[in-house]
Amino acid sequence: MPTGAAVTVSFGWGPVEARVLAPAAACVVVVDVLSFTTAVGVAVEGGTAVLPYRWRDATAAAYARENDAVLAVGRREATGAHPWSLSPAALRAAPPPGRLVLPSPNGSTIAAGAASGGATVVAASLRNHTAVARWLRDRGHGTAERPLAVIASGERWPDGSLRPALEDLLGAGAVLSALRGTHPLTPEATAAATLWDATEDPVAALHGCDSGRELYEYGYPQDVAVAAETDRSTTVPVLVDGAFQEAP
Repeated sequence: MPTGAAVTVSFGWGPVEARVLAPAAACVVVVDVLSFTTAVGVAVEGGTAVLPYRWRDATAAAYARENDAVLAVGRREATGAHPWSLSPAALRAAPPPGRLVLPSPNGSTIAAGAASGGATVVAASLRNHTAVARWLRDRGHGTAERPLAVIASGERWPDGSLRPALEDLLGAGAVLSALRGTHPLTPEATAAATLWDATEDPVAALHGCDSGRELYEYGYPQDVAVAAETDRSTTVPVLVDGAFQEAP
């Protein structure tokens, strides 16, 4: 970052830092590669409006009914009659509903919190990172007065605290790397971008990281494969009236 340049892009981790950065931001980019934002991208590509929801409990079903939407269930709860879940691979194979409620304690929580502060909210993953960066540049998002904030969602330890996740750091770094030629970055954002640039095989990193190995152990390697489709998508999901839809 040039000396004296006005920072226009910051980087943070999880819902707490998102709440700190979002009020001053013109746009918040949420990155939850395994699997919320990857699932959002796949669903929106299919023509589905995705409503993020913070809690994966009984209230989610009521929220879906109130919004005339299908509820995405846990991966193991999905059936032939109700195939919609957080699994990007399952969403790709299932008939696309018009509206889908997608609960997620990480990605959905960040998206909902950022939107409540008035920021534009975008869902990014490895599949669409270049498209997201291009859309942000074309729309003129990111100024010294109203910067961009890129948030890596991370995972949770058993006590509920944040567990930094390599896949989200790489996803955020990919977006930041594509922006840094035109947008001055904070040192934290620069470090994330540099990690992405230095990662020789991000697909192997995704399959080998803790979250990727967990999905393999649970029997969902196809979800890692979909998330690893780097730059395969040009869809930019933007949160409008409570639902992620393809950007105009």
